[in-house]
Amino acid sequence: MQKILLAEDDPNLGDLLKDYLELKGKFDVTLCTDGEEAVNQFRKSSYDLCILDVMMPKKDGFTVGREIRKINTTTPIIFATAKGMMEDKTEAFELGGDDYITKPFRVEELLLRINALLKRVVREKDDQVVSDKFEIGEYFFDYTSQQIAHKGVQQKLSTKEAELLRLLCLKKNDVLTREEALLKIWHDDNYFTGRSMDVFLSKLRKYLRDDPKVEIVNVHGKGYKLLVS
Repeated sequence: MQKILLAEDDPNLGDLLKDYLELKGKFDVTLCTDGEEAVNQFRKSSYDLCILDVMMPKKDGFTVGREIRKINTTTPIIFATAKGMMEDKTEAFELGGDDYITKPFRVEELLLRINALLKRVVREKDDQVVSDKFEIGEYFFDYTSQQIAHKGVQQKLSTKEAELLRLLCLKKNDVLTREEALLKIWHDDNYFTGRSMDVFLSKLRKYLRDDPKVEIVNVHGKGYKLLVS
């Protein structure tokens, strides 16, 4: 059964949505009545999708969305709000939201949006199942065997090096946030694990230095980017 985190401060609407989704969608729904509770619940458990009301006490939905994205960059997020202004929609998508629904809405429409997002996630996971082999400029990286090949020369990687390079490859020419890398690989984002990751990044740069078209760059205040021109 797929798990949904629902953050809605209106108890009547929250209970209605929870009951409907559990009955019609056969989901396991966790209902939170403020933003702070929603963040705490997300930290304690894994969810397949989040529905966040924007106007909530303690922490608004956009703030909750930002904090969730620091922990997990892939869990689909639907923002629900009475606001319909373009600025709000823009903010929702800029901070990593996947969909936006304006109140009042039909619960049937919400269910359709949920199912569409979850189907997309399944397709992306299926794509990633076969994404264990990558071409990086002149290099060939086999994640399963933890090896980089370049002009017949093999370089064996440690497990952490292979995991980090795979994340960079999956985000090729896009930003891999520092938080995502630390939490997915080390399951911690403190100072010491951060310093450890910097060492692994230096090693990966050394392994890839023979192709001038390949570069791992720092993106100030965000993370890293594997550039392949």
